[in-house]
Amino acid sequence: MIAYLAGWTRKKDSLFASVVQAAGGGVRLQMIGLSLRGFAESAARAQAALAVAKRQPKGPVGRWLKYRLIWAQYNWARRYFTRYPDRVAMCWNGLTGSRRAFMEGARDAGAARLFAELAPFPGRATLDPVGVNALNGLPRDPAFYLDWAGDDPARTGDGWRALGAGLTARASRRADVGQGDGAALTGAGPFLFCPLQVPNDSQITLFAGWVQSVEGMLAALAEAAEALPDGWHIRIKEHPSARTSMAQALDGAVARAGGRLVVDNQTDTFAQVAASGGVITINSSVGLQAFFHDRPVITLGQAFFAIPGLVNRADGPEALAGLLAAPENLGYRPEWRAAFMNYLDQVYYPKTQTDADGRVSIDPKAVLRILDQAKAAK
Repeated sequence: MIAYLAGWTRKKDSLFASVVQAAGGGVRLQMIGLSLRGFAESAARAQAALAVAKRQPKGPVGRWLKYRLIWAQYNWARRYFTRYPDRVAMCWNGLTGSRRAFMEGARDAGAARLFAELAPFPGRATLDPVGVNALNGLPRDPAFYLDWAGDDPARTGDGWRALGAGLTARASRRADVGQGDGAALTGAGPFLFCPLQVPNDSQITLFAGWVQSVEGMLAALAEAAEALPDGWHIRIKEHPSARTSMAQALDGAVARAGGRLVVDNQTDTFAQVAASGGVITINSSVGLQAFFHDRPVITLGQAFFAIPGLVNRADGPEALAGLLAAPENLGYRPEWRAAFMNYLDQVYYPKTQTDADGRVSIDPKAVLRILDQAKAAK
């Protein structure tokens, strides 16, 4: 049986309901309860969850109150799963704030867990017993995927490319960020493309690495752009879902880079990927999706696909400058990408279907397989 936190959107809740149906039953928790009896680990778990909460409280009083809330939620979750040790804890994302406390309480009680998230490909979902994004359970050693693929043509071939068949750029919520045609790219010269991410997304707040933030990445690019060969530039586009404009930080970075950074918020994201000499990202899914366009990728932060041979990792400013100094030499191993992407297609990301009302259902056989993994991992 699964105990899961309500998803609060039709899409999320219907996905959870589909997982529960495949698992043979579950309990929908409207909210995380509170318990004022702590454990030895309560303070450390609450502090860690508060540190990565998406909405940070203002002032010492607000911070103390939120800490106590998360502390009490952790206590409740731990007691709940101690009482029902055979129930599997499931929630959306589960890496920040109260939901992290919920999942940590389940783990400390010895319960199995399932972390759910969007997938970077249409018609798929993420369901992982370990975590999501850079904390997921995928191996980081390319040898794992090569061993899995072996000499099987279905695992070494181009079947994975079907994952990108329905992939389109995200519709914009902002009037100043669009998905127009590629007319602006005509005569633009060689460039690397950098799609910005949502500044307060957990991908950035948890996994940005040495650049620390989107603003930090822009500052790093402004400095490293000096290493680009003559005629090259870095093309930057803001995220279409970001509520806050990065205009001020962009203006400063463009001014410092002396023409080597260009902001293009209007051209379609994948048109820019396809026309580029490579993609630069902290850990955006666009970096992974660039594989469909056979483009080299530079990652600056933590990403589950930031595996040497698949991408080029820049783990500091000197490494970034070194890569930018010879962008024409950026590369990757096609056979490694094929094994990795076929594994994502055939094993890791369960298939989903969405009906006319927006309700999502998930492959029940995949759910049972992942549930077995979750129970074995607890």
